[in-house]
Amino acid sequence: MKIVILDALTYGDTSLVGFDTLGDVTIYQTTCVDETIERIRDAEVIVTNKVVISNAEMEAAPKLKLICVAATGMNNIDHEAAARRGIRVKNVAGYSTDAVVQHTFSMLFYLMGHSRYYDEYVKSGAWQKESVFAHIGPSFSELRGKTWGIIGLGEIGRSVANIARAFGANVCYYSTSGKNENDDFEKTTLSRLIENSDILSIHAPLNKSTENLISHSELLQMKDGAVLLNLGRGGIVDEDALSVIIDVKPIYVGLDVLMSEPMKTPHPLLAVKHPERLYITPHIAWTSREARERLIAATIDNICSI
Repeated sequence: MKIVILDALTYGDTSLVGFDTLGDVTIYQTTCVDETIERIRDAEVIVTNKVVISNAEMEAAPKLKLICVAATGMNNIDHEAAARRGIRVKNVAGYSTDAVVQHTFSMLFYLMGHSRYYDEYVKSGAWQKESVFAHIGPSFSELRGKTWGIIGLGEIGRSVANIARAFGANVCYYSTSGKNENDDFEKTTLSRLIENSDILSIHAPLNKSTENLISHSELLQMKDGAVLLNLGRGGIVDEDALSVIIDVKPIYVGLDVLMSEPMKTPHPLLAVKHPERLYITPHIAWTSREARERLIAATIDNICSI
């Protein structure tokens, strides 16, 4: 079986040797749009994370039987074209839930506890000059008793909700589809969720109903001192609006995803006057070592199933 892995760099240092037992494997670290067709011409199986496989690519690969998306989202595949040609498309779901949940709380506590300020304070030598043992700078609060609003109560959202409740937070949620019902937590409108939440976390996909869901008016609705976390998809939070509002309203924002990745420069979020209110990580919430190992193992299982 001829297997072509198109963007191995996205899996970091995770071993890919398991693919070798399945057939003739060709590995490319990255693949540009104009390279895809030539690289998959003889492929029976394609493994892709973000490389787009459209009708044109499928037409150029007559032996293709299976497209393995080494991710959960599959919007880089033309599913109608695959169905017409009898090409199976398989993804991997649930492999990164624990990692994303963990990163959600990591981002929250970094922002909520003003960790950047206190770390820099000590390393600057300022603490060494204090006359008492504790330096009390920016105030931080406990999570107990706070209201945590969740946008997108899927598997990740539910896990976050349960852990937040264990910390003593009051959890409510907004369903972006309007179809999600969960009796364990209070369901509310988006407006009420934003107005009442001390912490607001996003775990939803990007689609027509979520694009720019959080923009100027929603950011202005937030409580002063509230924390917004986006671990869903870039484009749900309006980055241009955020770059303006974060400088005029004291809110704290953690982003693991952006509309365009990697981040392009110049970017409005790199020019904010209050960078201490903003924490950005480069789409790493899903990338724990264990999550990447589960991803590769599940992708191999998908190939074995054909």
